[in-house]
Amino acid sequence: MMRSNSGLWQVEAVPAFQDNYLWVLHDGAQAVVVDPGDATAIATFLRARKLALRSILCTHHHADHIGGVADLQAQFGPVEVIGPEDARIPGRTQTALDGDVLTLAPGEFRVLAVPGHTLSHVAYCWRDRLFCGDTLFALGCGRMFEGTPEQLHGSLMRLANLPGEWWVHCAHEYTLSNLAFALAVDADNPALQQRGQQERARRQVGRATVPSLLSAERATNPFLRCTAPAVIAAAEDWAGSVLPSPVAVFAALRTWKNTF
Repeated sequence: MMRSNSGLWQVEAVPAFQDNYLWVLHDGAQAVVVDPGDATAIATFLRARKLALRSILCTHHHADHIGGVADLQAQFGPVEVIGPEDARIPGRTQTALDGDVLTLAPGEFRVLAVPGHTLSHVAYCWRDRLFCGDTLFALGCGRMFEGTPEQLHGSLMRLANLPGEWWVHCAHEYTLSNLAFALAVDADNPALQQRGQQERARRQVGRATVPSLLSAERATNPFLRCTAPAVIAAAEDWAGSVLPSPVAVFAALRTWKNTF
């Protein structure tokens, strides 16, 4: 179980399914949950610590992120459910729009619209924490199920411009598979080589690789490095053509990764 402190509030990850992380913020008495795809896993966690569930934040509508919402509302009484303006978010009591500042028990959460993985995807910024769902992963990014390369690349650049000392709380343990692709793209990057050793060592002893520092993502994640000469060269070599813009490089990388 991952645990990190932010003042009196702790952030912990509850593993679910094969590779999901469901994020819980709590102060020992009350809790806020981000993307509760599995009600049983969250309910077990909350009851073991005698936590009152106050709020649920949803980043997007996919089942492994919202599947537990209705059950948790039924089990824990009146719970506010905040999510993007999307009818596919069940039980939503408040809409999270780009630029909104939500005042919840742990403090203020700023909402960022980050379309691409889905059209209505949002991320939540709290203190030095970024809860980004399936937009940005450690060493990777989400697939484009609904959006365009322009949208997802723009969303990733928006996240990349946040402070480098922020922690990226993504929703999946995809890091080693993302590492293999990153090395295929950017093999001579010393920061990536060093990070690869660290991440493999973590997984060998069963430790999670997230959250990660945003500064590390900027230095090693190929999807955030679409202007780096080595990344451009690798993408053009794979595509077999000149790629005229960072968005074109990103689109080639994402298509390459889909079949890697």
